[in-house]
Amino acid sequence: MQSDYDAIVIGAGVGGANAAAELATAGWRCLVIEAGAYHSRQDYPRGELDGNTRLFWHGGMELNRSASIAMLRARVVGGGSIVNQALLDEFDDVALDDWRERTGFAWLDQAGMAPWYARARGALQIQTVPLVHANRNAQLFKQGFEQCGYQCAPLQRGQSGCRHEEGNDCIECLYGCRLDSKQSTPLTSLQAALKAGAKLLTQCEVERVSEAPGRVTVQARLADGRPQTFRAGQMVLAAGTLGSNTVLLRSGYAAQLPRLGQGYYCHPQFMYFAQYREPVLAHKGPFQAYKSDDAGFRRQGFKLENVFSPPIGTALLLPGMGAAHQADMAAMRHYACIEVAVRDSHPGRLSLGQGGRLQIDKELDAEDQRRAAAGYQAVQRIFEATGAERVLPGRFGIGLHLMGGLGFARRPEEGCVGEDYRLFGSRRIQVADASLFPSAPGINPSLTIMALARRLGRQMAEAA
Repeated sequence: MQSDYDAIVIGAGVGGANAAAELATAGWRCLVIEAGAYHSRQDYPRGELDGNTRLFWHGGMELNRSASIAMLRARVVGGGSIVNQALLDEFDDVALDDWRERTGFAWLDQAGMAPWYARARGALQIQTVPLVHANRNAQLFKQGFEQCGYQCAPLQRGQSGCRHEEGNDCIECLYGCRLDSKQSTPLTSLQAALKAGAKLLTQCEVERVSEAPGRVTVQARLADGRPQTFRAGQMVLAAGTLGSNTVLLRSGYAAQLPRLGQGYYCHPQFMYFAQYREPVLAHKGPFQAYKSDDAGFRRQGFKLENVFSPPIGTALLLPGMGAAHQADMAAMRHYACIEVAVRDSHPGRLSLGQGGRLQIDKELDAEDQRRAAAGYQAVQRIFEATGAERVLPGRFGIGLHLMGGLGFARRPEEGCVGEDYRLFGSRRIQVADASLFPSAPGINPSLTIMALARRLGRQMAEAA
């Protein structure tokens, strides 16, 4: 591969792929570097343990310092679009007004984001999960909301042709979709970038980046240990929140960016299982179909989704041990599950510990604990209204939407990235992933990451 490009994009996930699609389509010579491997429908992992090992960093989870929250970070071409349920929502005024107040960026409102949401949506297919195929877990969720006077709504998902009528179980999509139904970036934006001439280098981990007059240099290492060096006129950092912060911390940017690694959010999510007399079979069919759409929940800082987890994940979450734990696992087919996702208000911090390993300091303060408790109370009411025999709270929180650390801001004292997406003090390094987020929106972030990345790519192309 050549060593000089117009732009190097670090990360082939949701942000990187959409930025690369804009640049490559505009004629830029782009290299997309991804630490993970490329998988297709023919070779996605078939088992949970294999999926955790092959598709995630560190075997499936990275813990905060107190081991109370487990962060899930994909390591695969396509990033989170491979290992999530492709839930796609636009941000509301609550989230955008907060961002605009924090940053002073006038375009962070519904009107300013509308064309970029439309451009992101135009690159993929989005459908409402067909409720005719909703499983009993989803039905209990909807029934409980109606009986308690709460508002819920069908989930919007990037999908096309799931063939639910044939009995397909979407829980398998957590480790890649073998139908190519899920609208992951290898099928959409990344494919468009490659067709336009972009190059993709997989299983190559970026270690350091540096900037000099006229170019940016990327030092990386292949899976077999061979070092690689690449140069380009511009760089788009889109390695995901943990990855992008780690690269800059290892590259010595903390001196240039006093807020580097600060302002980290993760929408701490807590799963609650409930046992019913009759089988629920929560793993069957489209296992996610509904979300809360309740203004009261929004004001209280949480949302609910009907979810489930595969056996290994459930075993980690269920309380107890020994024979009691084994008995609880044996009853898994009788469990329904609801997840509380907290719009966390108390940010954490990312830093480097011994040996240059990423260290995550993130806890729930009193306000975030209050939000989580309010969500649990709502879950208990729903389970009680639908006849659950008992409730089993998950043992720890899960960080699924990893955000911040390089937040948008007006000045370096407040964040790391200016309105033009560039790092403060840099002319050639832009950011295009959720590390840009200045606060937690309380809404699934994927579609907004796509929209922001599309906006950046178009701006870079027009500026050139």
